[in-house]
Amino acid sequence: MSDIETGILTGLDATVARVRDSLRSLQRWLADDAYPLWARQGYDDVHGGFHETLGSDGPVANEPRRARVQLRQIYSFARAADLGWRENACGLVTGGLDYFFAHYRRSDGLFRTLVAPNGTGLDDSALLYDQAFVLLALAESQKISGSDPKLVQAAQALRSRLYEHLKRPGPGFSSGVPDALPLLANPHMHLLEAALSWTTVSDEPAWRALADEIGHLALERLIDSRTGALHERFAESWTPLSSPAQRIVEPGHHFEWAWLLLRWGNRPDTAVLNAATRLVEIGETHGVRQGVAVNALLEDFAVHDGAARLWPQTERVKVAVRLAMLTGDPRYWSMTERATEGLRRYLDTEVPGLWFDRLTVDGQFVRERSPASSFYHIVGAIGELASALAER
Repeated sequence: MSDIETGILTGLDATVARVRDSLRSLQRWLADDAYPLWARQGYDDVHGGFHETLGSDGPVANEPRRARVQLRQIYSFARAADLGWRENACGLVTGGLDYFFAHYRRSDGLFRTLVAPNGTGLDDSALLYDQAFVLLALAESQKISGSDPKLVQAAQALRSRLYEHLKRPGPGFSSGVPDALPLLANPHMHLLEAALSWTTVSDEPAWRALADEIGHLALERLIDSRTGALHERFAESWTPLSSPAQRIVEPGHHFEWAWLLLRWGNRPDTAVLNAATRLVEIGETHGVRQGVAVNALLEDFAVHDGAARLWPQTERVKVAVRLAMLTGDPRYWSMTERATEGLRRYLDTEVPGLWFDRLTVDGQFVRERSPASSFYHIVGAIGELASALAER
């Protein structure tokens, strides 16, 4: 081995060691601070279900509750045992599912988007986005409670309702009932995530078929063949909307789609790997400013919204470490280290276990309540890091 090769190996080992140190810090924060706090204060012992936000003064009792938040919290606690917290995770998952099925199910078998804490319906719309998270929560729940025939049947029934009420004549699904248009990439991304999760707990071919349909939709329609960027909003024929304001691209979704495409391909073929690495290149080259991934770019990759939410930082971590493991390329380990450092900034709060959700363009965190919706992203990032480094 040459001196140059030895230096590269030594540098890589040092980078991986620093990533391991960051992972241990994140795992301690998750198990010692975040899970206990959100189990104690984030669950409603009066009505059941999960609160939307937490602050230093605890929850707000009367906040309306989005379906997606209930489902994301179920997902987060379903993964708790594997991530080092083994207290009442199973009870919280069971209680969350009971609350959700009692209050969100519509007469057509789809699920409404918003209820009051006592379960009174506030918005009866059935969004594809929310249905995807139902499927994801049900799949992940299998991993903590064991295979539950009732949950399997619920997932199969919802999948059938999606094809009945939301399936389009060509590829993909409508955005919701009654809001079919514009067609949206984001709900399909989470539907792909849910289908892939089901393939890990079920050998039913329909889940792989659903994942394949969305994976091919992304490669053939959602990703611009000229630039490699992924558009968000589409007309009925899956052509991007014409208005510049409707053609923005999001670095966070570039990272998230790339991570999912790599999972979908497992050992991806050249087309999948090229598409995913191009998405990452766009996000990392144009969408990272002052160490964090910004919210949005214009179609020419100029910054459109230079503020930075928490969630894009988590997706940057996930795809970086997956590419690092898949390719062995040292630059992706360096990206993993930078992305992890960016994420940790959002978790450095006065109340351990809470997080900042928004960083302004001038580098100041917005002082506001921590949204429960972000926990799913944080758990996913820490879980991806832990899985990757356990294999190395």
